[in-house]
Amino acid sequence: MALLSKKDTNLILDPLADNNPITIQVLGICSALAITAELKASVVMALSVIFVLGAGNVVISLMRNIIPSKIRIIVQLIVVATLVIIVDQVLKAFAYELSKTLAVFVGLIITNCIIMGRFEAFALGNGPWRSFLDGIGNALGYGVILVIVGFFRELLGSGTLFGFKVLGDPIAKTGVYSIGYENNGFMIIPPAALIVVGIIIWVQRSRNRTLIEEH
Repeated sequence: MALLSKKDTNLILDPLADNNPITIQVLGICSALAITAELKASVVMALSVIFVLGAGNVVISLMRNIIPSKIRIIVQLIVVATLVIIVDQVLKAFAYELSKTLAVFVGLIITNCIIMGRFEAFALGNGPWRSFLDGIGNALGYGVILVIVGFFRELLGSGTLFGFKVLGDPIAKTGVYSIGYENNGFMIIPPAALIVVGIIIWVQRSRNRTLIEEH
């Protein structure tokens, strides 16, 4: 018997492309704009959301039959806040400088629309296993976009990836800088992230025209 049925597999694969939480559902845009100037920060934020949403979906699913309807949002906030505190403390313990870079944005995972949306729309109505897959799938879909945006913003804006110079030295004029290339300072400010996300959305809809909304 296969570990994952076709429906279970779709829970992971659909958010990676044609039901992506950022480019299709237009959720989680704030963090995509704010923390993607560096690829390392993008990766850490993606991993943090994978942990919070995967674990949170399981916890909410396990509690779904005992959570009073009137206080379900409060319970969801307590669960996600607890998981975010764990992430924040781990970052402070093992990656303090990066935790300062991410600063308030780790805390804002608590109000991430993707997380609260999956708790409400899926975990409250499904078992732990499928809820876990749904959480991982949506978090991966979110993370993939963050990594893509972070990759292009850091590469074109700073000429580095994970802080390492990959295009050469702009001071010594080595690598591509020797032929007159200059870093694009616009790429390290938030509006550049919106442009990169817009290009990804355009590519998605060009590839699959069923995603194009008709007005």
